[in-house]
Amino acid sequence: MARDDLIGLQEVARLAGVGASAVANWRVRYPDFPPSVAELRSGPVFDKDQVERWVRRRRTTVGRTIATINLKGGVGKSTTTVATALIMAGFFSKRVLVIDLDPQTNATVMLIGEKRWGVLNDAGNTLERLFADALAPDGSDERFVLASALQRNVGKVQEARKVDLLPSSLDLIGLQDRLATMPSGPFFANVPTDILHRATRGLVDEYDYVLIDCPPNLGLITLNGLRIADGYIIPTIPDILSTYGIPQIESRIAQFAQNVGIPIRPLGIALTKVREQSTTHRNTARRLRSSSQIPVFDAQIPESNSLAAAAEYQAIGTVRQKLGYGDTFNSYYALTEEIMKAAN
Repeated sequence: MARDDLIGLQEVARLAGVGASAVANWRVRYPDFPPSVAELRSGPVFDKDQVERWVRRRRTTVGRTIATINLKGGVGKSTTTVATALIMAGFFSKRVLVIDLDPQTNATVMLIGEKRWGVLNDAGNTLERLFADALAPDGSDERFVLASALQRNVGKVQEARKVDLLPSSLDLIGLQDRLATMPSGPFFANVPTDILHRATRGLVDEYDYVLIDCPPNLGLITLNGLRIADGYIIPTIPDILSTYGIPQIESRIAQFAQNVGIPIRPLGIALTKVREQSTTHRNTARRLRSSSQIPVFDAQIPESNSLAAAAEYQAIGTVRQKLGYGDTFNSYYALTEEIMKAAN
């Protein structure tokens, strides 16, 4: 374990914004407080990542990180991520970071538009550069610069100006398989699933919520998103093809969480593009609610033409205008409330 991954009592206290005596009390009072990795003469030493996650769960100033995932594309995954971010910012005054890991770049284009994305992509200021760096030999001139990639106050919705973005790139498609061959580094410290974690460790603490739009697979880029996630949601159309992979998602994430020694909770399934008149949709929703190991959120997102319009990048005044008035907005608002409650 690298030295910057270890912290003492004083560092834990500063991280949590409390005194060292409070941390000593937590160790006695809470059985789930991370155990020390070593007991030195100067005091106990802890795994920084485990402490950060524990602090999040205790509702301190550190944010909650939620991955959005489905193995099926076209289920409203990116739209759900963006809508949730805008509602969190616009109606709950939360600072939100969207991390777009999906090579389709839908969330990125919804939040900054194609023109601005093109400029960033040409300059290497997307997450593709971060993952490409992991494959580059030492001494390469091109390096990912977090401050240049981070886009602040995105979305062009006046009512929701506290949303930031780490943008994706179409070029991520070519990196997925190559990441398995990345150099292991000194003492095998470089791990393919730790790339995003190492790059954003200090950044995520600035936000109340971090929403990660994952690719529609369980490859290494998705695992990078899950590596920093406290929990995940699964948006899905209530039909056979869209829900088929849900048990695999649950089991694979549980295995990954166990292997890396971190908790990643299933927060819920979000039913999207629901057609109330469809017998298939009604029956599939009923089956999920009665038999799924993952809870299903009460709020359902209806199929609506306004959702297609929401993908357009244009200046707009309110989140309601962006998502569509009536049932569409109300459903997303209710879903966001449920997600925030489940994440606490």
